[in-house]
Amino acid sequence: MNSGVGPSPQQHPQNEAAKSALAVTQTLFRSFLLTVLGAIFVYVLNISYVWLSAVLTVIAGVLGVVVLVRTIRFKQPRVVLLGTISGLVVTAIMCVLVLTAVVFFQQIRTLQDCARSALTLQAQNSCQVDFQKSVPSGLR
Repeated sequence: MNSGVGPSPQQHPQNEAAKSALAVTQTLFRSFLLTVLGAIFVYVLNISYVWLSAVLTVIAGVLGVVVLVRTIRFKQPRVVLLGTISGLVVTAIMCVLVLTAVVFFQQIRTLQDCARSALTLQAQNSCQVDFQKSVPSGLR
């Protein structure tokens, strides 16, 4: 009698599967964003933790690719797609920053130590001049 009302038994499992896929994708997306932010925070915190920033950046890259694939495969909302693409761009920039920090680890460490103890603008400028002198001339 009311056969046209309500979801059919065949549509219900697909609907549940779509909701489940969306929930998993959103959880992965949140984890991805937190990992990207964590990598940035650790990088800015101290050069001594560049290894942790590198690990978080690699994890963020892997999570970003997984979320991107899931977003495209399961046709998730565009906000998740745009957020993932933006996060992957930031992750790529973090890769470059981490590699640069590894190459110039000692110079950056010296700059951070000097800047931490510099109390005046003149002392901070002196730290920056010393850093520029320690970097190879082709990169200045």
